[in-house]
Amino acid sequence: MKTALFPGSFDPFTRGHQAVVEQALGLFDKVVIAIGENRAKRGFLTTDSRKRLIEDLYAEEPRVEVVVYSTLTGTLCRELGVNHIVRGVRSVADFEYERGIADANRLLFPEIETVMFFSPAEVSAISSSVVREVASFGGDTTKLLPEGIRLDLYLTEDN
Repeated sequence: MKTALFPGSFDPFTRGHQAVVEQALGLFDKVVIAIGENRAKRGFLTTDSRKRLIEDLYAEEPRVEVVVYSTLTGTLCRELGVNHIVRGVRSVADFEYERGIADANRLLFPEIETVMFFSPAEVSAISSSVVREVASFGGDTTKLLPEGIRLDLYLTEDN
């Protein structure tokens, strides 16, 4: 079974992230969405809320698994027996950033290959930071989040 790891903070998970998962499922048998946990950084959504949101979204898709991790991404890949990392690219700036990470990963973990997917035009302007900004001003995030996801259901007293 060919499995890919899709790492990120996913704070929150957007339509752009969903597009990457859909593209990856076209090439891989399984996609593990890996939520990186940074305990020094307070997120918009708690790690548990992010995990629950993604699990709710993919509840009917057995080829998607969600994990939380706090190690190097390459270390997690080795632990899971995964040899491919998938990343989404929205712009030239994203490409340069992702290229640097892919090159570093290749030096440290030569068995792991990074596959980049270019965002479809209709979601290329969507980022988690845009969603957070819109939400912080009470704006409508419906067009930014996967269909059926209501952000208010994942906000907790701790956010």
